[in-house]
Amino acid sequence: MKVMLRTNAAGKLLVYVAKKDLEEEVVSQTTGDNAQIFTLSNGWELSITGLSDPIKTPQTVDARKLN
Repeated sequence: MKVMLRTNAAGKLLVYVAKKDLEEEVVSQTTGDNAQIFTLSNGWELSITGLSDPIKTPQTVDARKLN
């Protein structure tokens, strides 16, 4: 699914899922097999590959929902 990553005024990373009209804050971030795993405040876990470090925002990326 396509998601948009952006940073809010407080400097927190946000994920917006247009198909669900959902915007959630990233509460934790880990590195998995060749991907970064983001845990959102609603409990979703998203796997995103190909992100630079540090993450440049705003950007639209492909994500895979893990749970």
